[in-house]
Amino acid sequence: MIRLLKQIVALAIIGGLAGAVIYVTGTPSTEKQGGTRRAGRSAGEGPVPVLAAAARIADVPVYFYGVGTVRARNTVTVRPQVDGRILGLHFKEGQDVKRGDLLAKIDPATYQAQLDQALAKKALDEVQLANAQRDLERYSNLTALSVAPKTIDTQRALVGQLTAQIKADDAAIANAKAFLDYTSIVAPIDGRTGIRMVDEGNLVRASDVGIVSITEVRPISVLFTLPQQQLKEINAALAAGNVGVEALESDGKTVLDRGNLQVIDNQVDQTTGTVRMKADFPNTDLQLWPGQFVNARLLVNTLKQVVVIPTPAVQRGPNGAFAYVVQDDDRVALRPITLALQNEIQAVVAKGISAPERVVTTGFVRLKDGSRVTVGEPEAQPDGGDSAPATISTAISPPSDAAGERPREHGKGRRKRENAAEAGNGKSREADTRKPEGNAMQ
Repeated sequence: MIRLLKQIVALAIIGGLAGAVIYVTGTPSTEKQGGTRRAGRSAGEGPVPVLAAAARIADVPVYFYGVGTVRARNTVTVRPQVDGRILGLHFKEGQDVKRGDLLAKIDPATYQAQLDQALAKKALDEVQLANAQRDLERYSNLTALSVAPKTIDTQRALVGQLTAQIKADDAAIANAKAFLDYTSIVAPIDGRTGIRMVDEGNLVRASDVGIVSITEVRPISVLFTLPQQQLKEINAALAAGNVGVEALESDGKTVLDRGNLQVIDNQVDQTTGTVRMKADFPNTDLQLWPGQFVNARLLVNTLKQVVVIPTPAVQRGPNGAFAYVVQDDDRVALRPITLALQNEIQAVVAKGISAPERVVTTGFVRLKDGSRVTVGEPEAQPDGGDSAPATISTAISPPSDAAGERPREHGKGRRKRENAAEAGNGKSREADTRKPEGNAMQ
């Protein structure tokens, strides 16, 4: 009986100790969870971490973009003008040639013989003419009783006939010389030869396809199209002077060559609503090649000393475009703005923001007018700094009624896009609740 009581007392003591341990270890965990919830609530009510960039003053070039094809200014297919056997080819495929350079030689024997024949015929006619002129002179010196007038008239006609024959001989000689010259085939233009179409020793005829093609590659042209809506600005720029055009790679960034606009087509393509244009490029480094597809960038204007902000700072609402401006007290103000130009990188503000005010570029999920913010490091300028001009390509007409603009999406789609950016800043928000307001986000 005593042993049983001892076992019960021991079990009771062990149970009490276990309960005390559980109580001691469980209470701090509960308090920690409560503290975490309070910190989470405090973080949701603290400053909003954002990124901002300063508005700046810059000269902004205005470009129009089009797609075009490189085309040689002159292309010639060299064909034989006489029949004969090719004695030799005096060029290499892909060689740069000048006007007048010898390209090929056709056997001239037949045409040389024709020239010699024409020269001999002229010499014979000249001798006959000289004899007829002497007879006419003798007949003219005699009296009318010695020679009949009819004889003198006949001799005078013979002289005229032989004189005309000499002129015909001169024409025959010139024709024979021309055919003889055609046996030496020369380059008609400056350019680069292509792949030859015949080989040495072949018999060629004037009706054949050709011997080689020559293409002028320096300078070279680019044909491209632009929408008819941009024709007014282009004509105004062309009337003011030379309009610069840049030929770009398919990435739209790498400049292959720079030239000037030469021709605007005299009609609009009614099928596509576009206008064809041609620009000439020096092509010194042969970056452009006939048949190549390129992007054309046309400089039509340059906006002087305008306010430029990053495009991500531009937001859309029911009342039109707006931006959040960071004030000196680390609070943001919702500022309606009017845009003049905009592309995917930069936007030109015509009204609403002045330099060097700071605008929010990232962190719009919990942002509203008057919210307190903590500003992180400013974003790097996409164009490399204030010294480089921004490049704007898309024109935006200032609205006559701001309420008429289509609002930008603000629902679930936008929250999904920005929650990813805000998720990485969650830990920083909790840390900011334990720091004085206005500290920079690390």
